[in-house]
Amino acid sequence: MIDFGLIKSKIEKVLVESYQKQNFKDELKKFKENVLDKKNVSKLFYLYDELNSKKGMNESIVHDYINECILVYENTVNKLRPSDFKGLNYWVGNIKTKNEYQDIDNLFSNDILRMESRLKSKKTISESLKRPSPQKKEHVKLPISTMITMANKTINNYVESLSESEKKELIGFLNSDNKQLSEDFNSLKKSVLEKLKTLKEGADSETLNRIDETIEKVSSEKYDKLTYFKLKGLKENL
Repeated sequence: MIDFGLIKSKIEKVLVESYQKQNFKDELKKFKENVLDKKNVSKLFYLYDELNSKKGMNESIVHDYINECILVYENTVNKLRPSDFKGLNYWVGNIKTKNEYQDIDNLFSNDILRMESRLKSKKTISESLKRPSPQKKEHVKLPISTMITMANKTINNYVESLSESEKKELIGFLNSDNKQLSEDFNSLKKSVLEKLKTLKEGADSETLNRIDETIEKVSSEKYDKLTYFKLKGLKENL
């Protein structure tokens, strides 16, 4: 049993505080390396976000929804390796913060001593899922779909911190010609794959595995603006 909710709380504290420390981009890079790029860790991160959301869900399906989430959690945890948490522990292991997802950790616990807490937490989560979702305000969102889903609060704050010229550049990209981007996409993807293959030279086994996973993912990508922007960002950071 891992209390992933505490780990997630630490990650969010680091990201939010990075605004004050003027090192948001550095911390976001670590978030990408230690969460987004690790399939099963990112799945847990997303799952916790889903269970922590107000969805206006009908009472008739809440019970089944929660049970499905428990199955997804168990299947995902069984695939985790110690190496998946090595970078995370180094990054946020010493951070002190309250567990903002204690109810979800209780829900996923199979500890008999936490049975009462588990039942109470399940009820709390159920009531939250049935509450209507808050009305969304209009925001310019950073076009990296995975990050929007998994770190929406952090990304929105980042966008608000952009200068007017940077926001205009972002909007310009979103409004740019699809045909031209589509034609450039294969060239961009090829360039990214070449850079990734170059990085394999002299890399250790763990890094090789991560690079191979990234190569496989990039190779399978199909064009859309979000994917183009994501690949463009990846290329700039390689």
